[in-house]
Amino acid sequence: MDTKLNYNEDELQEEIISIRRVTKVLKGGRKFSFRALVAVGDGKGVVGVGLGKAREVPDAIRKAIQDAKKNLFRVPLRNGTIPHTIETKFKAGRIIMKPAAPGTGLIAGISARPILNRAGITDILAKNLGSRTPVTVAYTVVKALKELRSPEEVRELRKSK
Repeated sequence: MDTKLNYNEDELQEEIISIRRVTKVLKGGRKFSFRALVAVGDGKGVVGVGLGKAREVPDAIRKAIQDAKKNLFRVPLRNGTIPHTIETKFKAGRIIMKPAAPGTGLIAGISARPILNRAGITDILAKNLGSRTPVTVAYTVVKALKELRSPEEVRELRKSK
């Protein structure tokens, strides 16, 4: 797999997956902050997910976007869908993703949809079977997308053996 990502910084778009208020209980009382989970992608196969925490919502979103841009990766696409069916586990999360015929649309849960959308996937069937926590679902989807292999990659792997 090539490690060089070809993308234009101006084409990257952000999509917020979730924003939550989190609390840290200290001796002097509660300390509130916000956690933002964001998907960033160009809609052409490059996507990344980031998490940011700060005392204010805009700062948390900005940090999450920076984190997502650091974690960009390429997704193999075939006619707006994924090349093959995949089932992946990450911690308590489990997801099944299947390629779909053109016109099917993005059939996925609320935490998976923004990531698949930013990756440029237009037709897919995805079912979350494990944890429903947005962060776990997001990282499970990322792991599944990273495990996808294009037909060319599989051909090369089989040729070398």
